[in-house]
Amino acid sequence: MFFQRKTYKIKPDKLNEINNFFHTTVYPVHIKNGAKLIGRWVNETKDEILVIWEYTSMEQYERINDLLKNSNPYNIAMKNVEGFYTEANENFMSSTAPYPSAYHQHKHLLSVSGYITNKDGEVLLVRNLHRSDTMEMPGGQVEEGETLEEAIHREVFEETGINVNLHGITGIYQNVTSGVTCVVFRGEYQSGEVRPAEGETSEVFFAKITKENIEQFITREQFRNRATDAMDANYIPYEAFKAKPYELVSRFEVKKEYS
Repeated sequence: MFFQRKTYKIKPDKLNEINNFFHTTVYPVHIKNGAKLIGRWVNETKDEILVIWEYTSMEQYERINDLLKNSNPYNIAMKNVEGFYTEANENFMSSTAPYPSAYHQHKHLLSVSGYITNKDGEVLLVRNLHRSDTMEMPGGQVEEGETLEEAIHREVFEETGINVNLHGITGIYQNVTSGVTCVVFRGEYQSGEVRPAEGETSEVFFAKITKENIEQFITREQFRNRATDAMDANYIPYEAFKAKPYELVSRFEVKKEYS
């Protein structure tokens, strides 16, 4: 493994446009081709961005950059933002650890997603800026100290502006490539006005989805599987608790809706 560190001097008033360019054009190509984003930060004065990527090899880095340079959408977008940057510096780094995980234990990430319906039976869908090729159910990463239930309430509200009632969990999905496990809840609209989240979602709406038309909305198979499983849901038990002493925080019971 080796790492690329890149710093950009930017015009502070162009930060939102630069972030949008990164999330919609640069990030998807890197992730699709196996690179890992270690982090991306902006300083307090919002005139410098630091990005660190992890690559398996120099060949992978060069291949991804060639893909970007030969991409018409990238070149068109780059022309729109090239005046927003005043300076860029790049260097490469190797870990001082004897092997990649020597300084920390390997971490698996936990996320949540929600199959949320309205009174007409339509399903809430979002288009994320960094996965603009598909619609998907709203959701995101569980934060430290959160229950799964708290996380799905927060993520749905942050991405779509609505509050929901939850019925239970319809499935668990593990991405062994990225180390992310997603727990899917089913629920229904409670309150709020549907709206996109700046810098995160570009579209948010309710749509009538069936197993016959779902590919028109959700183009990635792993996301379609979660939605079709939730359509005919039999709920599994879930319990959140504290230990020493035991304290029940919340629980969803088993519930069968279909046989």
